[in-house]
Amino acid sequence: MKQCVEHFLAAVWEQITAVYQEESKRITGLKEQSRLQAGILQYLKVAWKKGKSPNGTIFIDVYEPFSWSDSSYKVEAGSYIQEFTDVQHIEELFSALCTKTEEVFQSEQYGPRFFDYHFEVVLEFEHDKTVLHYQKELLNNRKLASTKQVLASFIETKVMAELPVRPSDNDEFFLAKHLVNPHFFHQTAEEVEPLIHRLQEKHRANKERLDKWIYYYTMAFKQWAEEHFLTHYFEQAGDYRKEWVLKTEDSVQQLEQEKLDFFLYVALKIGQKEPATRLEYLELAKQLGSLQAANYLEKGSGRFESIRKRDVFEGQANDILQTIDIRVMVEEENAYREALYYIIQLLQEGFPKGYKLTLKSKAKNYLPIKKLAKSKLHQFFANCLQYPNLFPLLADYAQLAMEEFAWYQDVEPSEKSAMPSTYAVFGLGLYSKDYFPLVQRYMLLVDTEHQSVQDAYAEAFLEAHGLSVEMMPVFVAILLGASESAKPIKNIDIMDLDLLVALRQELEKKADYQRPFVLYRIFGSSKKLAQRLKQESAPIRDELEKLLQWMDS
Repeated sequence: MKQCVEHFLAAVWEQITAVYQEESKRITGLKEQSRLQAGILQYLKVAWKKGKSPNGTIFIDVYEPFSWSDSSYKVEAGSYIQEFTDVQHIEELFSALCTKTEEVFQSEQYGPRFFDYHFEVVLEFEHDKTVLHYQKELLNNRKLASTKQVLASFIETKVMAELPVRPSDNDEFFLAKHLVNPHFFHQTAEEVEPLIHRLQEKHRANKERLDKWIYYYTMAFKQWAEEHFLTHYFEQAGDYRKEWVLKTEDSVQQLEQEKLDFFLYVALKIGQKEPATRLEYLELAKQLGSLQAANYLEKGSGRFESIRKRDVFEGQANDILQTIDIRVMVEEENAYREALYYIIQLLQEGFPKGYKLTLKSKAKNYLPIKKLAKSKLHQFFANCLQYPNLFPLLADYAQLAMEEFAWYQDVEPSEKSAMPSTYAVFGLGLYSKDYFPLVQRYMLLVDTEHQSVQDAYAEAFLEAHGLSVEMMPVFVAILLGASESAKPIKNIDIMDLDLLVALRQELEKKADYQRPFVLYRIFGSSKKLAQRLKQESAPIRDELEKLLQWMDS
């Protein structure tokens, strides 16, 4: 080995040894490491840049750096760097670096969980106004075999086992990464989807866990798509928003159908969390010559009636993109009836309830409720509600569409997100007392932790109906359906004995934790209720005292 290579490697390894010793202490102290993670370190990059110093600087990264970060360890190179005059010297340096790294990687001198089962070595070296790049992957076959055994046992005992057994959150994070790793799974929907579906079903009743699992596999799929698939056939162009630009036709001709099929599957799965990414990936697959992607974009999966035409309306649906397009040709009751029939039939056949709707219509009606997004979907149902004869059909739709932990896609996920059926239920509840039971069912089902558009419904309800003894059950249900961030209702008049008795009787049926929230929405703080109590005389004061006890309990 040339002396310049020895000196360079010695300088690098002195720094790496110091870093590894500190990392070893940190990793040894980690608690609750996932059994699916063979080890932590899996990357080493050494780069030499001339810069402004006499002999340049060596940059060392022990974790793969982000493009925007500058966290490298820096070592000033010595005069030996002047001897690197030939590419052969640099190649010898890379070979020596790989050999040295392999020795440490295959050992357990820093502990059994220090290195992962695979390791990437990278060398970048400035030479003749260019940067030479070398890269090699190392593999610890013993650790790989062990990880496969652990993974198989984990799937059998944690994923496929019946509830209440379920994986830990940390284990699911690494399972998602393994799903797109060819060392563990064939990259096919047939092999991967059953595991994803199984965990979705396990977490169906737990919104937080379900969301996390979807997030984990979405991120893993995106990483696979952008780092291991698209980069083979596209280049990224643009300074800010990177766009994928197709490479030469030769690269496309080398595309394997199985990889393209898996990319399509990935696009569809990502779409559950990121509809815009799904659309982008399908467009890219179409550029790669996928007829399936073209059909998905134009017609959907083919399972549903993609186009329906009548004299008064036209409808088009795409279950892959989760979109329904409605065009009202004639502004009349029958046009909206036909449109509702079409949407209801789609949902009955399994069309996604959290769809996005586009509308072409001259009528522009909206419900008198604050917070509701003035979207095309909102407009469509508000238009339907102008025709009382359609109320029973709208109720049928609402019963069918209502689903916990689902949201329309008419807005980006935000405080204006709404559970499927929201616009129909809210309108029916305002326009007819016949649909109060539907409103109560909605308020029992709505996810109060992740949706807040219902917070403003109480005021709109009072504006439409006022308040009576008969309405107290539905009114209390509306208050309980609000999110924790809901504010007290303004200008509510409930200081009637019959109303207070009805309120107290309704709250007696509720859980202890529910009563203070309802009373807060009506009276504000317990201090305000106590002040009001002093102003009243019996028997109203007696009823207020009973209510105040619930607020103070």
